[in-house]
Amino acid sequence: MRSRQVLPTVLLALVALLAVAPFLLMLLVALSPPGSPTIPHRLPGSLTLANFARVLAAEDFLRWTTNTFVYAAVSVVAVLLSASMAAYVFARKRFPGRDVLLWSMLGTLMVPFHAVFLPLLLLVAALGWVDGYWGLIVPSLANAQAVLLLRQFIRALPDDVFDAVRVDGAGDWRMYWHVVLPLCRPVLATLAAFVFLWHWNDFLWPLVVTRSERMWTLTVGLSTMDSGHIGIAELMAAATVTAVPCLLVFGLLQRHLVSAISGQGR
Repeated sequence: MRSRQVLPTVLLALVALLAVAPFLLMLLVALSPPGSPTIPHRLPGSLTLANFARVLAAEDFLRWTTNTFVYAAVSVVAVLLSASMAAYVFARKRFPGRDVLLWSMLGTLMVPFHAVFLPLLLLVAALGWVDGYWGLIVPSLANAQAVLLLRQFIRALPDDVFDAVRVDGAGDWRMYWHVVLPLCRPVLATLAAFVFLWHWNDFLWPLVVTRSERMWTLTVGLSTMDSGHIGIAELMAAATVTAVPCLLVFGLLQRHLVSAISGQGR
C-alpha cells in the first residue's frame, strides 16, 4: 500500500520540478551579476538586484506595465459583469428566441480567432480605436465561454432560493446583484483568474492593434527588448517581473479555483 503511494508522489514531484525549472533558471539568470554565462551551470558566487533596478527604472517598462494592467483588469471586470448578466438571463428567464440566440452565441466557439482576426481589426480601425485602450479591451468582452460556464452554474442553483427571494418582492436586478453574484463567487473567481492571465499574457492582438510604443503591453515590449541592446540578465529580470502578477493572482484565487473545480463552490 505504501509503495502505491510513493510512486505517484515521485512522479508528481518530477512533473512539478520540470514545470518549475524554467522559472528557477529565469530567476537565477536575472539575479546573476553582469558577465555571467547565459545558462549558469552552477550557482553564481554573488547575487544582485541591479538588473531588476535597471528594468524598473526604465520609463518604457513602467508604461508597458500600466497598459497591461489596465488591459487585464478592466477586461476582467467587464467580462465578469457582462457574462454573468447574460448567463442569468439565459438560465432563469424565458423569452422568444432564447435558445436560438444562445446556440448562435455558443456556435462562435467553433470559429477560430484567426478566422475573424482581420474583420475584427478592420472594424476596430473603422471605429478609430486603433492604438488605444478601446481597441484593446472592447473586442474581447464578448466571451461565450464565460457565459456558458456561468449559465450552467446558475441553472444548477436551487429553485427554492429564487422563489423565496421573489416572494419577498425582489426584481431581476436585486435578484442578480444580491443572489446570483454571491452564489457564483467561486466560478467568478475562476473566470477572473483565467481572463486575467489570458489578457496579461496576450501577444497577438496587442501587437497588431497598437501602433505607438507608448501603447505597447508587456508582452509586445519584451519581444522588442531582445535585440542586443540589453543583456540577457536584464531581459530575464523583465520577464520575472512580468510573471509576478500571474503568480499573485493564482495564489490569491487558489482556494476558489480548487472549490470550483471540485464542485463544492455552492
